[in-house]
Amino acid sequence: MASVLESNSPSLVLAQPLPLDSGQSLADVRIAYETYGKLAADKSNAILIFHALTGDQHVASPHPITGKPGWWSRMVGPGKPIDTARFHVICANVIGGCMGSTGPASAAADGEPYAMRFPVITIRDMVRAQVALLDALGIGQLHAVVGGSMGGMLALSLAKNFPDRAVRVLAIATTSRHSAQNIAFHEVGRQAIMADPNWRGGAYYGHGKGPEKGLAVARMAAHITYLSEAGLTGKFGRRLQDREAKSFGFDADFQVESYLRYQGISFTDRFDANAYLYITRAMDYFDLAEEHGGRLADAFAGTTARFCLVSFDTDWLYPTAESRAVVHALNAVAAPVSFVELSAPYGHDSFLLEVPALDRVVKGFLE
Repeated sequence: MASVLESNSPSLVLAQPLPLDSGQSLADVRIAYETYGKLAADKSNAILIFHALTGDQHVASPHPITGKPGWWSRMVGPGKPIDTARFHVICANVIGGCMGSTGPASAAADGEPYAMRFPVITIRDMVRAQVALLDALGIGQLHAVVGGSMGGMLALSLAKNFPDRAVRVLAIATTSRHSAQNIAFHEVGRQAIMADPNWRGGAYYGHGKGPEKGLAVARMAAHITYLSEAGLTGKFGRRLQDREAKSFGFDADFQVESYLRYQGISFTDRFDANAYLYITRAMDYFDLAEEHGGRLADAFAGTTARFCLVSFDTDWLYPTAESRAVVHALNAVAAPVSFVELSAPYGHDSFLLEVPALDRVVKGFLE
């Protein structure tokens, strides 16, 4: 794992220090981002897409490390549901990330990587940084803000904290707060990373080898939550991997074991372990109702945006009840909101995969 992952994205440094919810601030914050499509003369056609935990700014362009297509290239592009022939699409790497935006692998004022000196950040801090990016780009109001999973949290946070910045808010497969179960899964991942002797208290940069094994286990545990039982059974069942009989050992006897090991190992090539710690912590701290005395509806009081919430029937990480809670809160303040639960066999990852019904919902809402 490289100490600092490289990205060829354009970036800018914020002119002012970024205030954080912790009471600290970050100076010289760099935001790496990608844009697609032409910005209209009146700047009315901009759409901001927020990425999920393991995503990045390469929403519709090849990943510079893996070479794989952008993580939402099926959704973003000319003639696609988020039509770049019509809209100017912006996607930025969140602060705390590892694809060019300021994070724990970035150099601090002393020239050394922040590592665990990087301040703990929140979802609201991430949003605050991207609003500063919009200001620097001269974009006042967005045609829409769109996000799935953690990206949906960011979209809801923007709607609450910067209510005049987006005309439309599309939040997919997401929640208004992390449950105890969500926090528990993340904690397993964090402990796997910190238990790896190569973590070195977070100061592994420059040592040639980081906590790849711990990060791989963290990815394996998290990846299970992104899938559905039916999807796993249909894809793998109890089929053996490249063998006729059980080995009576601890190699990857089953196809599902081999799949998870591949997911874990390949993840370490494109993600920084400390970034994983910081971003999962930000997600765990997220609770939109808590920011308003425990009443979720108050988070949306006075909003003028139109909302659309989308859930999937096989998503057990952020089940439909989580989206319904947001819809009920929006109804309580008479905010215009649409909601749909879509059927898909893929679990939480359905928003990234081939679900034609989602394409129709996204296209219809943005138009």
